[in-house]
Amino acid sequence: MRISVIGCGYLGAVHAACMAKLGHDVVGIDVDDRKISDLSAAKAPFYEPGLEALLGDVQKTGRLTFTTDMAAAAGSDVHFICVGTPQKKGENGADMTFVDAAVQALLPYVSSGNLVVGKSTVPVGTAARIAEWVTSHQADAHLVWNPEFLREGHAVSDTLSPDRFVYGVSDGSEQHPAVAVLDEVYSTPLSKGTPRLVTDLPTAELVKTAANSFLATKISFINAMAELCEAAGADVTRLADAIGMDDRIGRKFLHAGIGFGGGCLPKDIRAFMARAGELGADQALTFLREVDAINMRRRTRVVELTRELCGDGLLGKRITVLGAAFKPESDDVRDSPALSIAAQLQLQGAVVTVTDPKALANAARRFPELQYVQNTEDAVIGADAVLLLTEWQEYRELDPHLLKDAVASARILDGRNVLDPIKWRAAGWHYRGLGRP
Repeated sequence: MRISVIGCGYLGAVHAACMAKLGHDVVGIDVDDRKISDLSAAKAPFYEPGLEALLGDVQKTGRLTFTTDMAAAAGSDVHFICVGTPQKKGENGADMTFVDAAVQALLPYVSSGNLVVGKSTVPVGTAARIAEWVTSHQADAHLVWNPEFLREGHAVSDTLSPDRFVYGVSDGSEQHPAVAVLDEVYSTPLSKGTPRLVTDLPTAELVKTAANSFLATKISFINAMAELCEAAGADVTRLADAIGMDDRIGRKFLHAGIGFGGGCLPKDIRAFMARAGELGADQALTFLREVDAINMRRRTRVVELTRELCGDGLLGKRITVLGAAFKPESDDVRDSPALSIAAQLQLQGAVVTVTDPKALANAARRFPELQYVQNTEDAVIGADAVLLLTEWQEYRELDPHLLKDAVASARILDGRNVLDPIKWRAAGWHYRGLGRP
């Protein structure tokens, strides 16, 4: 099929490449000249494992092109809307400027029988509004909401082999003509057994924000338990193991640490609360305020623990932060807990050095006042304390004996609870975890 993908950021670039991998003829469209230039040269404008290799492979087939010209969408059967919905400045709600602009720019090129497929995470009610625009322009075109469930660091595999598909259509029925078209788009993963669910438009819009809110709640729950464990002298990792054995709960996302960040969970739960308020259902989501508050409190707690670890305050102390990205296998520093903590430590008088395998360039643009060192061995030289705040595999595998020779004081705060305390203490380190005795 001929497909256009509007918006070539984290979601759109991966989606375009994967649709071409599935055999479709795809054009990716974005207003950012530099991004389009990079993608056209099979260069990913952000770090995502496997994406550059995929771009190179599919561009050789001639099935994937990129452009800034919206007119290139003409002739496509399916148009995917993949632009961002950031948090509004000074508000909790989602900024719909980019989605609205993308759809309005696309409409002149939507033909009879075409699908306009929303993948962006939007406030419930957006699809109905956009559906009116689409049908008023082309009576027999269809608006579908098809939420994405990508994990940064796994986006390629999550697109090619997702755990489910959700189609939101106007009447919520399997007989809607758009269902058969999307089934053709996704025929390869569907043939391999990927389940799919057809819903009405508002249900499909709610799926992504509801899922993210549930995951955020689970993370904040175990971090609240970490606070209690510290007060009681208990071990939150063993607590998580025990309650995770209950198959109603499960062990996934029960990892106490410095909390969640990135471009999805924080802004999505805030937008969810804001939209619930607009609908008069704000009391249904008041618990998310505490979820958000617990998450932000983790950052302050790490600063406090670092001060305790150093013994005599932070002023003039050399602190090395391992990790700048909000999660491993990504260069995304949006709302990164690690960077937020590093900046708070700097404000309180510490001399902070940050290292990360992939995210330093983005981090330097966000917090230019911090010091950045690419190599871990160089970054820890003379450190009074080391903070592991993004659980990259190379940090998990650090040799505590070798590292001890480089630092001024062998003190480490394991902000992700991924190191072996026995091993590090045996090597002479003062080890501190979160929610662990």
